[in-house]
Amino acid sequence: MIGLLRAALVIARRDFTAVVFSRAFIFFLLGPMLPILLGLAFGGMGSRIASTDMRPVIGVALPVDQAEGMERAYLALARRPGAAPLPKLLRIPALSQPRAVLARPDAGVTVVLSGSLDRPELTGKADDIDRVGSDVALLAALARTGDAFRLTPVTRHEIAASASGEGQGREVVGRAAQLIIFLLTMLLAGMVLSNLVEEKTNKIIEILAAAVPVDAIFLGKLLAMLAMSFVGILFWTSGGFALLLLVAGPGAHLPAPAVGWPAFLILAILYFAMAYTLLGSLFLGIGGQASTVREVQTLSMPVTMGQMLVFFFATFAAEHPGGWAEMGARLFPFSSPFAMIASAAESPALWPHLLALGWQALWVALLIRAGVLMFRRHVLKSGGPRRRLFSRAKG
Repeated sequence: MIGLLRAALVIARRDFTAVVFSRAFIFFLLGPMLPILLGLAFGGMGSRIASTDMRPVIGVALPVDQAEGMERAYLALARRPGAAPLPKLLRIPALSQPRAVLARPDAGVTVVLSGSLDRPELTGKADDIDRVGSDVALLAALARTGDAFRLTPVTRHEIAASASGEGQGREVVGRAAQLIIFLLTMLLAGMVLSNLVEEKTNKIIEILAAAVPVDAIFLGKLLAMLAMSFVGILFWTSGGFALLLLVAGPGAHLPAPAVGWPAFLILAILYFAMAYTLLGSLFLGIGGQASTVREVQTLSMPVTMGQMLVFFFATFAAEHPGGWAEMGARLFPFSSPFAMIASAAESPALWPHLLALGWQALWVALLIRAGVLMFRRHVLKSGGPRRRLFSRAKG
């Protein structure tokens, strides 16, 4: 066993240095960040346009005192924190004809408000009136109070924590952790396939198989890709944390999971490692049977679709705790990491995670062993049909 681990570490060090110290790895690290940065930039631009520049403009054709009342009401409502943006108000002469104003290209208004505060009248296109009708009704109702209009002061009674709010926050943290682990697993596990197929094409795998046990080759490649994944995750996490501080500010905080942040982060790393090695060992078995990239894509597509179904099953189980779905998601090896990380966010118990990690590690060993036997039988053409699953590997 010690010799097998030593040989696996040699293979892992070889693959890790070959991947990490290459130019392509730099582009691999930058690749996922560029779409995110572009999405944030365009998303911020779109929200700015939607909230400010594209707001409808209401031409206020009311007497001076009533127009001033509308403006006071507008300023009072616009100062609310987190309030939805109100349509802009633009005062126009009170005797203006609404249809004539809207017919001018340089008028700069979308809808014209006329009549009085008691009976406001809106002139414009039907969809524009629908967009601003409720806002105009609210502003007119507040403006009718005149100078007596004041926002009612609210007395604050602050508490340190809310059980209901903490429960919802922990649920959000658990769902986010599930999604992040799933995306990282699907993004990074496919590299195991391409690595193995490339070495099979170059006949390097046969040289390695003659020098070390095939079990060590599979385990070493899995460990190398896992270590490479942690390098990428460290890089992306540092960039994401810096971006979060830049956008949200230093005072922003996330709801604390039930097991606490230190234990939750450790469990998240372990469950990602288990999810990655489970899927990676399955991909290794597939890559051992494929000889071309086209065959790899054909064989890996059902596994990818199945992994998406597994993720949806784990999220369904997290939304229905205490039922058969949660127990099934925890026992099924491919959904167990996603189900257990959600449980870590909502339940403070730690002993179920020790059992789950042991159960998942057992299935990793089974999948690696099955992939090795299939590789020997179909690629190296060695090993009879009576070879046992846990027979001792020979060098």
